Amino acid sequence: MLGSTHGTLTTNSRHARVAACGRPPGPAVHVHGRSAAAEDVDVSGRPLHSAVPDLDRFFRPESVAVVGASDAEGRPNTGITRQLIAWAERVGARLHPVHPSRSAVFGLPCVPSVADLPEPVDLAVLLVRDPLPLVEELASAKVKFAVAFASGFAETGAEGAAAQARLSAAVRRGGLRLLGPNTNLNAFEEFREDLEGPAIALITQSGHQGRPVFTLQELGIRLSHWAPTGNEADLETADFISYFAARPEVGAIAMYVEGLKDGRSFLLAADRAARAKVPVVAVKVGRTETGARTAASHTGKLTGSDAVVDAAMRQFGVIRVDGLDELQDTAALLARARPPRAEGVVVYSISGGTGAHFSDLATAAGLPLPTLGAEKQAELHQWIPDDLSVANPVDNGGHPVGDWRGRKIIDAILADPSVGVLICPITGPFPPMSDKLAQDLVDAAEETDKLVCVVWGSPVGTEAAYRTTLLGSSRVATFRTFANCITAVRAYLEHHRFTAGYRSPFDDAPRTPSPSARKAQALLRPGEQLSEHAAKQLLRAYGIRVPREQLVTSAAAAVRAAGLVGYPVAMKASAPQLAHKTELGLVRLGLTSASQVRDTYRDLTDIARYEGVELDGVLVCQMVERGVEMVVGVTHDSLFGPTVTVGIGGVLVEVLRDTAVRVPPFGEDQARAMLTELRGRALLDGVRGMPPCDVDALVEVVLRVQRMALELGDDLAELDVNPLMVLPRGQGAVALDALAVCR
Repeated sequence: MLGSTHGTLTTNSRHARVAACGRPPGPAVHVHGRSAAAEDVDVSGRPLHSAVPDLDRFFRPESVAVVGASDAEGRPNTGITRQLIAWAERVGARLHPVHPSRSAVFGLPCVPSVADLPEPVDLAVLLVRDPLPLVEELASAKVKFAVAFASGFAETGAEGAAAQARLSAAVRRGGLRLLGPNTNLNAFEEFREDLEGPAIALITQSGHQGRPVFTLQELGIRLSHWAPTGNEADLETADFISYFAARPEVGAIAMYVEGLKDGRSFLLAADRAARAKVPVVAVKVGRTETGARTAASHTGKLTGSDAVVDAAMRQFGVIRVDGLDELQDTAALLARARPPRAEGVVVYSISGGTGAHFSDLATAAGLPLPTLGAEKQAELHQWIPDDLSVANPVDNGGHPVGDWRGRKIIDAILADPSVGVLICPITGPFPPMSDKLAQDLVDAAEETDKLVCVVWGSPVGTEAAYRTTLLGSSRVATFRTFANCITAVRAYLEHHRFTAGYRSPFDDAPRTPSPSARKAQALLRPGEQLSEHAAKQLLRAYGIRVPREQLVTSAAAAVRAAGLVGYPVAMKASAPQLAHKTELGLVRLGLTSASQVRDTYRDLTDIARYEGVELDGVLVCQMVERGVEMVVGVTHDSLFGPTVTVGIGGVLVEVLRDTAVRVPPFGEDQARAMLTELRGRALLDGVRGMPPCDVDALVEVVLRVQRMALELGDDLAELDVNPLMVLPRGQGAVALDALAVCR
């Protein structure tokens, strides 16, 4: 386990985090209501900032009402009431039972209705089947927060969704904040108060899925909050991310998410966490159709396209993991480990086989394992036999661990300035050697500011070296599997790399339309798919280069156009709603003479007539052949709105499916990062004698398409630029074909 890493950061002031992290969390205003701190919106009218809800009185209320309280044996509400009374005593809150037919509950005076409460309350817990009739009463009583446990809402289908919409509307009118419905008691769990150091704040949409993280307290890792968001009729995951990111005691946020209420709110909250350098680690269900369908039926929220969700999380620094074991291990490490002094990882073991195995997996996962310098290797060979490799991984052969040499080796590795992380995999206990090794690692960790990790591979877990020595340490990160250690260390390095250079894309998002937007709006045809010629006019409006071409309506005009464009030419049928010209035989390439152009015009119009396609003409286009075919496009996601995609294009786009996606707004750094995610990225660097491509021009097209997506918003349902021919370096990129669908 790892100890406190924030030094004297014990104040409750959010300014303490500014000093610790070197960057303020952004425009943070704590509000009880829903109005944003400033009416700052982008060109599409979407907010660029979100208010941080003041949830202090939710988690630490001064007074609580329990509506539907009971002490009758055998009733579900009785157990809940008993737990709430115990929780209220722990947090120092006054609790008032509310029940129409009881004068006392568990010895506490009981009032018949909310209107009869003896004082204003911060939090009302609703143990009723239908919370809607109570909302107006709560609002009249100036209750700040309410929790609704009742189910039967959006998770049940259309009728339940309608009931939840009525509940949401009533909450908004009343001005209070609601957790739930379909939530549970996790917010009122007993948290250990004896643990120190930065804490994990937990958000879950399924209470049981948070149990592994909650039980980390038994291993000495502090938890500060648990927010079980349920159906999110009002308070949502994004609200709790924003709140937790501003809390000085929170070192990391761990989430189990089945769906998101609003994509933009989530991105703004993730942005706030990134500004504050608070890591967010998430399990997000929905990688498969089955998972998405099951998650939707559980909480009634949208899961969204998994590729888009994954990209959006990566874009804003949210670390996505798959298993709950990964969630607890990664969140624990990120919450408590100090920022890395260097990125180099050294693997140290008593077995050459163990070191080779772990190093193989670590390298495949992208961890940097630098070769130690000759001087450092010579130093290590003072204590390690010369026939053993100490380049990295470092194999000590076993025997040096048992005496004074073991600590010398560890200290020497940690002293190397290129080393930021030391990982020691111990595949099984072998006392007394493993006991001595564990103690040396703990002692060394106490005296270094570098990360020391141990993988204890024994399936038993009752050994003293593990249970007492390693878990008893506040400075060593202990794992049970190679995979979880590698996942957590990679996330640790990536998080600090990401936040060190993070600049919020919302700061630079366009707020006013460009002159291009006015030109483009005049070209749109609501509800229609534009012809290729019209779609290219749309691209021209945004400064995206298209080939020389003319739209003609006769064979003679086609011949004249070919002379002006310059041979060889391509000819393509042009019509709205015409998406797959090649499959219909409506594209001809490499025409070199007037007779070929004349004959091709007649062929294309004959085919179109046979297929029942009404043409607006035939395009005579400049041939552009030397380059790499890419695709750039815009689609709309149910959660996040417009998204921009780039990938390997041409006729194989649907076969290769080699694409990367981002959610606007994003900057040039993210546009370039999209290209690095492509499996075929090497094509742009030049292969098999081809020259390197004009990557700068490609990035510029991606950014211009993003601007188009932002400015045209919902009016542009879909854009597909394929192929975009990226020419050799310095020659630009040309959109050879385009499809645009208007909403």
